[in-house]
Amino acid sequence: METQESLRRKLSGAEDLKSLVRTMKAVAASNIGQYETAVNSLSDYYRTVSLGIIAYLRQEKINSTIEKKEPKGNDEKLICAIVFGSDQGLVGKFNDSLADFASQSLKALSGKKEIWAVGERVQLLLSDIGYNTSKLFSVPGSVHAITPLVQKILAKSEDVFNNNKTNEVYIFHNQLKSAANYYPTVQRLLPLDETWRQSLTALTWPTKLIPQVIGAIKPTLLALIHAYLFTSLFKACAESLAAENTSRLAAMQRAEKNIDELLDELSHKFHSLRQSSIDEELFDVVSGFEAIKDDY
Repeated sequence: METQESLRRKLSGAEDLKSLVRTMKAVAASNIGQYETAVNSLSDYYRTVSLGIIAYLRQEKINSTIEKKEPKGNDEKLICAIVFGSDQGLVGKFNDSLADFASQSLKALSGKKEIWAVGERVQLLLSDIGYNTSKLFSVPGSVHAITPLVQKILAKSEDVFNNNKTNEVYIFHNQLKSAANYYPTVQRLLPLDETWRQSLTALTWPTKLIPQVIGAIKPTLLALIHAYLFTSLFKACAESLAAENTSRLAAMQRAEKNIDELLDELSHKFHSLRQSSIDEELFDVVSGFEAIKDDY
């Protein structure tokens, strides 16, 4: 049977837990803002890089790109999938939905698969599904930590791609749909194909002046392509982190609601027990008084 002291300890523990949940909510809300700001700040940089590539394509009069077609059912083709998940829990279905989406998407692609996971949680889920990860990266803890991670991933992906070990590179991550919702998405990072070229040429040059590339053509193009790939990875990582904190915020809101309900229940039990104890003490006092009065 519960006592007033045990209920008092439970109430104190629930209050401490509620305080912790409130702190985590505040941190998650703050993180969402900084990651969304990072994503928005990339738009101007991405547009500048894209316009630079457009200038190169126009100067070189490149109107189309030819992608090497792989034979159907080519099992020798190697596909690299970079999956951005989380290292920490308390994020609801954040990793589960992403792992399922990545699994279904990869099943539709022919060839051998190589998985690079960003986050231990999503790595474990992918392993349970049947995908072994060849590389594991830690999830950045801030906006400033995204750049080193992206540079590391980009260096490794370009290395294996240039050595003809990989035919295609895909990015899987969660992306915010609204202030409280997100959805898994995929982007093909490499190779850069005709669809990619057409998406760039859809942009309009901001002035009437004909764009020109100054300096060596090949180094300039390589620098622009590197910047494009960097921006794509940075954006995917920042969007994933924003979605992760959105999911954590929702989880903390549910936890806070459950704690409030628990506190109400414990408070009701505590006050009922306390009132019963007071009633018993009053009854003892009255009984004692009646006994003393009868003696006189």
